[in-house]
Amino acid sequence: MQEADREIARWTAVRARAVAAFAASRPSSVDRPQGQRGAMSAERWAARPELLRAVSEWATPELAVALQAGAVGAEQLLERSLTLVSRLPGTLTALESGLLHTGHLWPLLGKVAPIADDRVRAEVEALLLGWVAARAAGGRVTTPGQLGDKARREVARRDAAGAADRLARALKGRGVFFRADDRVEGMATVTAALGVPEARALVAALGAYADALDDPPGSPPRSRGEKMADCLLELVLRPGKNALPPVQVLLTVVASVSTLAGGDAPGEVDGQVVPAEMVRALLRAVSGFRLPDGAEPAPEGAGSDGAAVPGAGCAGAPGPWEQEAQAELEAWWAELELRVLAGALGEQPDRAPAPPGDDSGLEDTRPEDAWRGEAWLRDAWPEDACPEDAWPEDTCPDDAWPEDGRHAGEPCSASRVGGTGEPETGNRPAGGVEEGSEVTATAAGEAAATGDDDPGAGWWAAADRALQDAGQAACAALQALGRARTAVRTAQAATAAVQATWATGPAGRATAAADALTALAALAEDQREQLGALLAATAGGGLADRPRLALTDATTGALLALTDLPELRRAAHCGAAACRRAPETCDHDLGARPGLGLPGPTAGYRPGAALDRFVRARDRRCRFPGCRRRVPAGGELDHTRAWPDGPTAAANLAGYCTTDHRGKHQAPDWTHTQHRDGTLTVTTPSGLTATTDPPPY
Repeated sequence: MQEADREIARWTAVRARAVAAFAASRPSSVDRPQGQRGAMSAERWAARPELLRAVSEWATPELAVALQAGAVGAEQLLERSLTLVSRLPGTLTALESGLLHTGHLWPLLGKVAPIADDRVRAEVEALLLGWVAARAAGGRVTTPGQLGDKARREVARRDAAGAADRLARALKGRGVFFRADDRVEGMATVTAALGVPEARALVAALGAYADALDDPPGSPPRSRGEKMADCLLELVLRPGKNALPPVQVLLTVVASVSTLAGGDAPGEVDGQVVPAEMVRALLRAVSGFRLPDGAEPAPEGAGSDGAAVPGAGCAGAPGPWEQEAQAELEAWWAELELRVLAGALGEQPDRAPAPPGDDSGLEDTRPEDAWRGEAWLRDAWPEDACPEDAWPEDTCPDDAWPEDGRHAGEPCSASRVGGTGEPETGNRPAGGVEEGSEVTATAAGEAAATGDDDPGAGWWAAADRALQDAGQAACAALQALGRARTAVRTAQAATAAVQATWATGPAGRATAAADALTALAALAEDQREQLGALLAATAGGGLADRPRLALTDATTGALLALTDLPELRRAAHCGAAACRRAPETCDHDLGARPGLGLPGPTAGYRPGAALDRFVRARDRRCRFPGCRRRVPAGGELDHTRAWPDGPTAAANLAGYCTTDHRGKHQAPDWTHTQHRDGTLTVTTPSGLTATTDPPPY
């Protein structure tokens, strides 16, 4: 089975490379360009994945026919293959070598591939692949869920700004969606896209309602899922008319000192990794305490020691250069709107005819704001807004004129259409076509047949207007491009200034802190007081229990001790009466005092409160290899060696979901071995072994 799985992974990589090679042979240059009649609509083109914009739109139906797939599936395969080849080359190699299987692709495609910075994306990909390889060498199982959890943490830590931006866009897509069940007639699925805290709270509340609900006498018993669905309908469709009792929802929030101090380190809500700002917002809502805000800038120009930081302005008050650029941009937009409303960029009126070889009529009757060559362009396009790679000086773009017009690269001042210099010489008339040509003769014949001696009302006038309009449109487009580049440079400079200010402020220093004490030192005095007040709080209000302090190993993330602020204060003095009254003055030797560490064993079968709390905080999820279910709050802590042969201690207790707890006791010929640090090794009846560690903090 394992060999077959590795072959499937290898052929998946082979197919991805083949599909990417096929896409390269179908470039989008063969499609009709945007704006042309019959081309893909602007809405569809904008909604297309960025990687597919260089691929012909007709590659998808061709791939669908070749693979006998639907159009949606073919396009998804095309995008997935291009993503692996161009953005995750290491993942594709690991798939070919058998390090990863196809299930591992989804967390990497969903979490790592969207990182915009190529360097950060490559670093995160290499770190995750190295982590999987190290676990495989140690005999540890890495499921897609575990890889996804690790990817969330690393992306939130290394690409905090990008993760926050993606979260903000996703929150705008919140909603409730309906889908008919394709398998059973009369059934449907309603899906709610929500933030993690709200979704966890909603499911927990429905579960609490279901647990408190009894079946009516004489009716068939309902499962917990059926009761949750019935409670949802009662609460939504009959608000205020049901007899459901009020319930309390319990969410477990895990946050580091750096996160609470305003840093970018992610946190957890019921075991689900969430961005730092979402953790802080949730704690502010339920606790009422004002926690530091990671988006709050430091005082303008202030560094970590209060010294001024060159180039670091305040995010809330733009500097003079930002105000000048913004004012310039607004003035340009206002001018452009006036020109559009006045019709200056639209169709121009007919011009009076000019004698052959005389360009004065063209120049005298043109609108005053029309393009008059270099002088108009330079007056309307400030030098500082001109893109460096726009038109070369004194020349027109190579593709701005048709083949039968002026040669590419010819000076603008020598152009008959839109120029202010002398007309072209040689055997070309004012119309721009050689004398005696077939087109000229035909046009002359048509004029004679119609009795119209006015060339300005015929074919040449329309062609001349079209050329002038094209030149004006090209000039306006280049102006817009230059202004857009100026705006981009302004935005980049502003972002850099904000980042510099953030990095030197409390939140930036907390993020860069190597340990909790350094993060606390980065806070202002009032922020430390707020954090201390939160840790000193007791249950009540929005808090279901006293906040706990988790002491973890800085290298491995393993939980070493679980305590609270009162216990921490008790451990900080010798216990004498005078030192209890003023613990900050205690200078006695504390070497003989018990420090922080694992809670002691319990004499009976059931663990004591402190031991129960520690094991649940250490494990958090089912410890069976590959399982990601949460450990139920009311039970499912199991003795690895049955009590009383094994002690009721942290080294002999592990958390399981209900199904795997039953499997440990009922599945034949399975063995479970637990070590002092909580590592669990499971051996199958066929002799395969898998080792799991408690999830790191």
